[in-house]
Amino acid sequence: MNASDLRGLALATLFPGFHGAHDVPPWLAAMAAEGLGGVVLFGRNVDPDRGDAGVAALTGALHAINPDLMVAIDEEGGDVTRLDVAAGSMLPGNAALGALDDPEATERVAAEVAARLRACGVDLNLAPVADVDSNPLNPVIGVRSFGFDPDLVARHVAAYIAGQQAQGIAATAKHFPGHGGTSEDSHLVVPSIDDPLDVIQTRDLPPFRAAVKADVKIVMTAHIRYPALDGDRPATLSRPVITGMLRDDLGYDGLVMTDGMDMHAISQTVGHAEGAVLALLAGVDALCVGGETVGPETVEAMVAALIDAVRTGRLPEERLAEAAGRVQALRGWVLDAASSPVLYGSAADAARRAVTVHGDVTLTAPPLVIELDDDPSMAAGPIPWGVGRHLVDRLPGTVLARVTASTADLSAVLAALPSRRLVVGVRGVRRRPWQVAAVQAARAARPDLIVVDHDVNPLPEVLGEHYLLTHGAARVTAEAAAERLAAALTPSG
Repeated sequence: MNASDLRGLALATLFPGFHGAHDVPPWLAAMAAEGLGGVVLFGRNVDPDRGDAGVAALTGALHAINPDLMVAIDEEGGDVTRLDVAAGSMLPGNAALGALDDPEATERVAAEVAARLRACGVDLNLAPVADVDSNPLNPVIGVRSFGFDPDLVARHVAAYIAGQQAQGIAATAKHFPGHGGTSEDSHLVVPSIDDPLDVIQTRDLPPFRAAVKADVKIVMTAHIRYPALDGDRPATLSRPVITGMLRDDLGYDGLVMTDGMDMHAISQTVGHAEGAVLALLAGVDALCVGGETVGPETVEAMVAALIDAVRTGRLPEERLAEAAGRVQALRGWVLDAASSPVLYGSAADAARRAVTVHGDVTLTAPPLVIELDDDPSMAAGPIPWGVGRHLVDRLPGTVLARVTASTADLSAVLAALPSRRLVVGVRGVRRRPWQVAAVQAARAARPDLIVVDHDVNPLPEVLGEHYLLTHGAARVTAEAAAERLAAALTPSG
């Protein structure tokens, strides 16, 4: 095979991110013209002034350079959104859909987001998360999961895949073979799940088995070590995990894509270039490279490493060609896929139905809202959250204060407005003891306070007698909670 053909095969396996919301960078345009497999859009590629129209213009420019180029995005809904990064997601997240436990509603919500993505010119959605939220201290999955029960997660993963792919948007089950049991974030380290094989089989694999049965077009790997499967390498680089378990045991023959190769579990260990070679040797087909600092030098280094590995005999040419062939086969599916009618409004309806209410949460006057703010996960990024801003819109006179761990003394705020009913918003409280202490102090001062928990697996000492659960920090679920709190004071109430 000549050098040009070999380079084309290597480029076909790559899906880099890039900077810019208006124009395609010259380096990316050149690689796209040569046969780059695809690109991944992030919030930085969405112009807040142009919204979906700007995304459609950008994807149109990319497809004009190379019609075979595929555009991917992480539009999970809930806490992780790219299209709505400026204001928060208008889709209930997986935790809300799992709490509702109506697979037909999940399918309709997935179809609704897929129709929007298709209108934006997106081809692949890196969703749904198929991880089981088995560790309450997990810093990066949590509300991104459909829930704690493997069977529940499995039925909603299958429904989500069906809804998305009925609109011609390829779905992605992630992060194989399961990220829910970790207590660390692979953006920063190489986590390890040390459970025995039978636990992994019964707890983590059912949603992926359901995804394979639902004909999911993509499975994304986890940068996590599983000593019961391969003691040395994370799943992304492990042949026993990718070829042995996913291909042979689960019978999956579609596209396998890595999680971001820029995440420290790869970039700060084996590095981008070596990671590319090891991933393809393990059985991976597509390499996602989306970090803030990734540019043409990184992508070229990965291409060069793959070419060199083939020339030295380390990576069989047939393996590289197989990987590139799966990327092209997926593009063929995307081009041929038709879309079915969509019932719009499903997302807002599901969000309202998912909100859980306990006790007296009726507001008879504009409240004082205090939201306990903390750093978001690296997967979600700094996206607006909380019920407070929506109560301000609905109930003029509402006072909103945000506090952090370093400013968590609420006494001055409470003393300034002694007659207001207090609403306290929390997110991630199960991992943040300072929030528990702050809520307990607030309850001592205001026993009738209302807690709005934007997370899952709530703590009884936080919720008290009056609370709402939104099961995630999506804008649409926060709006639903505000609607419920303000019902008695608005015309619709």
